Amino acid sequence: MANQELLQKMKDALLACDEDAVIETAQEVIQTGTDILEMISAMGETMTVLGDKFQVMEVFLPELLLASKGFKAAMRLFEPELLKSGTAGADRPKVVIGSVKGDLHTVGKDMVTTMMTVGGFEVKDLGIDLDASTFINEAVAIDAKIICVSALMSSTIAQQKVVLEFLKAKGLRDQFKVMVGGGPCTQSWADSIGADGFAKDAVGAVAVAKRLLAN
Repeated sequence: MANQELLQKMKDALLACDEDAVIETAQEVIQTGTDILEMISAMGETMTVLGDKFQVMEVFLPELLLASKGFKAAMRLFEPELLKSGTAGADRPKVVIGSVKGDLHTVGKDMVTTMMTVGGFEVKDLGIDLDASTFINEAVAIDAKIICVSALMSSTIAQQKVVLEFLKAKGLRDQFKVMVGGGPCTQSWADSIGADGFAKDAVGAVAVAKRLLAN
């Protein structure tokens, strides 16, 4: 099957919120040697479309959860294939990542988790709806180098600033590099709250993380 046909098949499976079809298509992607990074990008765009449909009640929560489960399952299948490129090193800098308090979005965070793992980092995904203390406590516990703070809604983006303020209050700000990302985030927002880095997508997040550690 041609690359474009598989891309469309995956988009259709996600838009139909068909978890089984998403997984089946992901397996086909691997078997046919289709460009996995291109597929992940297409999947991310499609999940954004689904999120928009959810906002206007064209898609409902049970359907969105099925699509999200399929997305995560596909990413788990893709990750070992991407790691075969030789990025898995013995000494991988540790990263914690999660979505802020009040934010239940997972897709962007999951894509960053996969791409940073492939890019040579050891990533601990803390999940969603996280207090600032959870980010900090987990980062301390595993001796992380970077804290990635995701916010996908304008109503939750202020929680990224709370995480940074919590770090300062604990006297730990200089111990970690803090990256922010998500739909409403911009470089100017990151600068205004004192974050160390910002990336608009998962591929960019890897480059930013590597630059932060190099500095």
